[in-house]
Amino acid sequence: MAMEFEHISVLKDELVGGVMRGNGIYVDMTLGGGGHSGEILKRGGRLIGIDQDSDAIEAAKKYFSSINIKEDRFSLVKSNFSEIKTVLDGLDIKEVDGIIADLGVSSYQLDEPGRGFSYMHDAPLDMRMDRDGDFSAETVVNEYGEDKLAEIIFSYGEERWAKRIAQFIAEARKDKRITTTGELVSIIKAAVPKGARQDGPHPAKRTFQAIRIEVNGELKILENAVKDAVSTLKDGGRIGIITFHSLEDRIVKNTFKELSVGCVCPPDFPVCQCGRTPQVKIITKKPILPSADELEANPRSRSAKLRIAEKISITERECRG
Repeated sequence: MAMEFEHISVLKDELVGGVMRGNGIYVDMTLGGGGHSGEILKRGGRLIGIDQDSDAIEAAKKYFSSINIKEDRFSLVKSNFSEIKTVLDGLDIKEVDGIIADLGVSSYQLDEPGRGFSYMHDAPLDMRMDRDGDFSAETVVNEYGEDKLAEIIFSYGEERWAKRIAQFIAEARKDKRITTTGELVSIIKAAVPKGARQDGPHPAKRTFQAIRIEVNGELKILENAVKDAVSTLKDGGRIGIITFHSLEDRIVKNTFKELSVGCVCPPDFPVCQCGRTPQVKIITKKPILPSADELEANPRSRSAKLRIAEKISITERECRG
């Protein structure tokens, strides 16, 4: 029996309060169980919710019903957040008042054994957020070359033992296909030296993170998704994004920074040739972190970082550019 979809919304007041400016139209690019979206609806906004996980959409509908939100106040769309412009076009919406995203994996996805996200349960190697897709963790683990596997584990998992783990995986799959999370965890534990296993997080944590990111293309689409999202904002509209590891945070930080910069011509140019104007101003010079109370109530929030930016008007762009 499948467990209830659950996701404890991290930095909920900080995210929703930092983005909402009145009762306009708001997009949640990563609907999850509907916690952040529900807060937008409670505060009077109209919501467009996007998620590639059908379970998340059904859970959000159920949650909105439980808090007496009428269906005419929200539209939920099964899609990837990288398709935000297509989703809004399909709803005949040209601009929105605010956009939020929580890039964390939901508690449901982590804890539901059948989804294969967790190194704590023995389950089929899956990790697909969109279960209609064919590409899974089993494909990555069994069909990627050893060098490519090592690169992914090192780059996306920031795992110092990436090369050794990839070697052990490549050796193990010569005997038989690796099909379960339990098999993969055993291989990783064998690859990571005993001394390194005694301190820090679970030895499989970083490798599982890396494979999940590869399966779902999370980092490849993030920069363009942020830029597309900003392009749909009204002047003065805000975008807030919660990240959970340094690679995501770096992309969001750098993309906001790039969008906040105007002319990049050399200083000795008498007239601007590049035509660049800033699109946003950064509201959070440093990321907002969970409070001590939130960390105590929800230890999974410990790596969360929230960054917020605001779309600036054409007049402001010309002045700043």
